[in-house]
Amino acid sequence: MNTFFTWETLATFAGCVAGTALITQFVKNLPFLKNIATQWVSYVIAVILLLGATFFTGELTWATGALIPFNAVIIALSANGGYSALKRAALPK
Repeated sequence: MNTFFTWETLATFAGCVAGTALITQFVKNLPFLKNIATQWVSYVIAVILLLGATFFTGELTWATGALIPFNAVIIALSANGGYSALKRAALPK
């Protein structure tokens, strides 16, 4: 792969989970986000990524737009769970 993220990549489940996890970890300690639960931050990021991906790939319709908030829950939970699993695996025993 010789490119970074594309809108087509972000439109996939794995791409959106990876993007959400990376962006969430990057911005969660910003002063204005520090007091907000990370799960909510990742949910908002997932909504934005899904909305952008469906818009820029030409797939945004009323039907796909109505599913974005529900799909964002799955994406955010997956991103948070994946990060938690990596964190647990990296802890010394």
